[in-house]
Amino acid sequence: MGAADRMTEGTIWKQILLFSIPLILGNLLQQLYNTVDSIVVGRFVGSDALAAVGSGSQLIFFLISFSMGASIGASVLVSQAFGAEDRDRVHRTVHSAVALGLIAGAVITVLGVALASPLLHVMKTPAAVFDQSAAYLRIYFGGSLFSVFYNFATGILNAVGKSNKSLQYLAVSALTNTVLDVLFVAGFSMGVRGAALATVISQAAACVCIAVYLIRTDADYRVVPRDVRPEGGIIVQMLKIGLPTGLQNTLMSLSNMVIQSAINSFGPTLMAANAAYFRLDGFNILPVISFGNAITTFAGQNSGAKKPERVKRGLYVTLAMGGGYVLVTGALILIFGRPLMHIFVDDGAVVELGLYIMRFFCPFFIFNTAMHIMTSAVRGTGKTIPPMLIMLVFLCAFRIVWVNVTMALIGGMFWVYASYPISWVLTDVALILYIRHSNWLEV
Repeated sequence: MGAADRMTEGTIWKQILLFSIPLILGNLLQQLYNTVDSIVVGRFVGSDALAAVGSGSQLIFFLISFSMGASIGASVLVSQAFGAEDRDRVHRTVHSAVALGLIAGAVITVLGVALASPLLHVMKTPAAVFDQSAAYLRIYFGGSLFSVFYNFATGILNAVGKSNKSLQYLAVSALTNTVLDVLFVAGFSMGVRGAALATVISQAAACVCIAVYLIRTDADYRVVPRDVRPEGGIIVQMLKIGLPTGLQNTLMSLSNMVIQSAINSFGPTLMAANAAYFRLDGFNILPVISFGNAITTFAGQNSGAKKPERVKRGLYVTLAMGGGYVLVTGALILIFGRPLMHIFVDDGAVVELGLYIMRFFCPFFIFNTAMHIMTSAVRGTGKTIPPMLIMLVFLCAFRIVWVNVTMALIGGMFWVYASYPISWVLTDVALILYIRHSNWLEV
């Protein structure tokens, strides 16, 4: 069954750390090639093109966020079956997850291409960057099947403790993207279309690699193509676990689109600064998401093995690791903020606004870290509705009301960006109360 990959026995901190390291490195590689996109576009096309790519990122997350929730549901079920050493259930769950990933990817491809321009209008995207944003999004969504399927496939590997494999395939993707970015954008002068095409091809390369591995492995999670079909009962369980998270992600991305619309109203300069900063911010958030994935797998396997106290200890260990990480990286980004912003653009106004934005994130990122890790631990036990409701109230409803009210009554970008740290703190308080006073560890 692959006892070495199970997390139900042994030293907790070591298991979580060793599982997290490949995920962190993989996510940093992914962020690196996203950053290369922005650097190449900003340097060789201009700040308007950088703003176009950055504005589109919120729309991308909005359309793929629901499928991300479904992939979490699949990962939780696989990890629970793996922790319980139920080979038959692992096999059936894996094949249902693959089928669901293919279906979700096809649907998002169609929706993304069709809705890109209308949604950019809804987001009040300025005319100066609209055409470039639309072109970038249509190409990106044309290949989104690869991205969605890859999320499901890596969820399977992470659920059984094979996070090192995800790292290998992300390395392939990052190298491919970097080479193609320089070739298409700098060499062939394809602009944002070249950046989008490079991303799609690199995602396809990683997708092919992970599919080949899953088909060729001899492990219990091996994919047999003729067995790939959505098994009704398992799909229902996946959706029961994943739909709350998917709905949460979708509505949270809606709130982020509201914030992006407010940012867009200040013009392309702030849009470019926001896009550049959030590429840097990825080096904070993606490793935190990796710790979250680690505790989700840990909680899933140990809840499957009926070890709730081990889940609780794993949560505390992961909070310490994630908190320590962001305290260091947040300080480094603040200290070296100016030269980091200059990597993207030389426009002084864009750089100054980027430094302004940093002050709303880096000092407070420990609250965002705690939020991600606590919700991930609870989800790993299969209880996805309570964290969904908490996050919808404070990360979605609160932010939408806050931004609309403050923009109408006061105005100014200070109040837009202040919505982030305030909502993180409120969410943490609610999650702590839930974890202390509920039966979330009952399995």
